[in-house]
Amino acid sequence: MTISFTKMHGLGNDFVVIDQRDSNTPLDPSLIPILGNRRRGIGFDQLLTILPAKNGGDIFLKINNPDGSEAEACGNGTRCVADLIMNEGNFSKITIETTAGNLICQRDSDENIIVNMGYVKTDWDDIPLLKFTDTLQVTLENAPFTNCTCVNIGNPHAVFFCNDTGAINLDEVGPILEQHSMFPQGANIEFATVETRRKIRMRVWERGAGITEACGSGACAVLVAAVRNDLTERNAEVNLDGGNLYIEWTDSGSILMTGPAEISFQGEVII
Repeated sequence: MTISFTKMHGLGNDFVVIDQRDSNTPLDPSLIPILGNRRRGIGFDQLLTILPAKNGGDIFLKINNPDGSEAEACGNGTRCVADLIMNEGNFSKITIETTAGNLICQRDSDENIIVNMGYVKTDWDDIPLLKFTDTLQVTLENAPFTNCTCVNIGNPHAVFFCNDTGAINLDEVGPILEQHSMFPQGANIEFATVETRRKIRMRVWERGAGITEACGSGACAVLVAAVRNDLTERNAEVNLDGGNLYIEWTDSGSILMTGPAEISFQGEVII
């Protein structure tokens, strides 16, 4: 079986993009970990499969982690696919359908991609959490870090504020926190340091993927958590290992993410 693909990244958060609009058939889930293996396959943080739209959008985007599990949302991946589709049709604005909802994407004057990631959810059962809890101050029992703020940006996030993100051993604490019993569906884990009211430094452990250089929905979650804790304004620069994203939580409740998208290479793989 030969598969054509495009390798892309948004600030080092890397993706394999497969266009299945003609066949309308997602890849067999058992093949995803093979492709995702960085030594024996292609390697990626997420596999992005472009499928025909289902509800009036331009395309439907299916998102899978390297372990084969499905993700509801991926901000950096959405930007990358939006860049492909807008270039393909010479569009300035498109709608990408995802499991988490429809995401409106457009290009700004600097050739960056702006994605409206939809409305932020902060109720405990929308995260979801195991039990009723104030999501502004969630306490985790028997965990290496116990206090976080939880947000849903189409997928679940737990944000931990700290003095120095570089001092956190993400390889050690990331998988423990991701699978904590408070998160029945797991959670993306962010550690963040507020540098000014308009600048945040963060690092991320992504659910089903591990440490990545950037996470778009994670950057959105960090800003929302910072605003809810009165640490920043409603728009700020978020600095990740791979570069900067610009996040705005609008007064209407939706959240905008702006950043670059790049093609690394294109090819074919036989599996």
